[in-house]
Amino acid sequence: MAAAMLSSQGAKGNTCNDCHRAERTGFAAAHGFAADNCTVCHGGDSQSTRPDEAHAGMTAFPGLLDNAARACGACHADKVASVSRSLMNTGHGMVEVTRRLVDGTADNTAPADLQSLGHGPADSMLRKLCASCHLGQAKTAHNLDPVNDRGGGCLACHINEYRENAHPSLSADVSDARCFGCHSRSARISLSYTGLGEIDAATATEKSSRLRLSDGRHLERKPADVHFAAGMTCTECHRGADIMGSAGDAAHQREAVDAACSDCHDTEHAATPIHNPEHARLECATCHSQWVPQCFGCHMEYDADGKQWDHIEQQETAGRWHEHRADFRNGPGTLGVTAQDRIGLFTPGMIMTLVHPDWDDEKFVRAFAPISPHTIGPARSCASCHRSGAALGLGSGTIELRDGEILFTPDQPLLQDGLPADAWTNIDGSLGGTAARPGQRPLNQEEMKTVLAAPLN
Repeated sequence: MAAAMLSSQGAKGNTCNDCHRAERTGFAAAHGFAADNCTVCHGGDSQSTRPDEAHAGMTAFPGLLDNAARACGACHADKVASVSRSLMNTGHGMVEVTRRLVDGTADNTAPADLQSLGHGPADSMLRKLCASCHLGQAKTAHNLDPVNDRGGGCLACHINEYRENAHPSLSADVSDARCFGCHSRSARISLSYTGLGEIDAATATEKSSRLRLSDGRHLERKPADVHFAAGMTCTECHRGADIMGSAGDAAHQREAVDAACSDCHDTEHAATPIHNPEHARLECATCHSQWVPQCFGCHMEYDADGKQWDHIEQQETAGRWHEHRADFRNGPGTLGVTAQDRIGLFTPGMIMTLVHPDWDDEKFVRAFAPISPHTIGPARSCASCHRSGAALGLGSGTIELRDGEILFTPDQPLLQDGLPADAWTNIDGSLGGTAARPGQRPLNQEEMKTVLAAPLN
């Protein structure tokens, strides 16, 4: 029947169909109109019978952010505008925090986005190691790889498969695989949610773990999030408001998130004993996260004579960052105070040594960042907070409250700043590391004493 509909001039005068018959099928219902209107999205000349003329001005990947306003914006102008200024494209929080911690800059007048990166130490690091995870990256191949796929503008989320002999189905039903390429890195939420924790090679050997991603990263099995176990996908909580940036022009990721536990759960009237007045400041995830991905060791060194792929310029350029990571852990998280004066979970954002030829000496950075690990399950034990140096930000070791004073002996060696390798602060806060954002901080001495003094019944 379909073949009979095709004439020498193509269906409905669309000569594209003379060569691309199969691509008239495969469309989701909402985009079915485009089966005979190829130029609406792809450009080109649908009336020409000459391939060179028909393909003039055509784009193979409509939906990349450099053409989304024309290709998708005709119907979805508001979405295209919000996505373009969203954190998935600008990386504002990542750029601002990296510049502040690595370069020490406090110039808030300069644009903090991936589109304005220069070539200083922080910006160079972002260019070479971090900037692949943003929507402005171009998609150049008709295939899907959940581990390595990143970029593609609107296509990054809204194409879930490339079927043979059919047009890709553009759909609002976004699969978890579309999130995985970016969100299995850094905070590793896509890994954690499914019960997978990243580990280093030595730990993998020790634990006899043969789990590996296609990019070579080693994994271990951990408890999955109860929502994942129940079959919930990412987009059942995270919809357009916090994914596409339409909730507002958020400066950092946590400000962009619109989903909350109270959307489904009556958190105000929780009846279980753990929700008593003493825990009123706690975020839900502080107790109910079963584990948190953590990395306590990183060494970064810049080689000016080397070459490395530049994710902004999309080519290999001079300068190479050598990155050595170690001491991955997947266990209970560290308590800290958020900018809203809530007790939340924190994880090392940076505990690393940096070497760059622009600096006379190596630089050591210790900063913790808030995290929503997406490992929700039964509440952690009382002792894992109330008798734990790691939970208080002091690091692993032995701890007790004796005669009103905190006695702590660390397990880990002291680093350049005088703190144990896995710590965020010390007892009196005199050696405290920094936080990723202003207003965030580790627990102070009095708060630590209050935690340690609580009975375990």
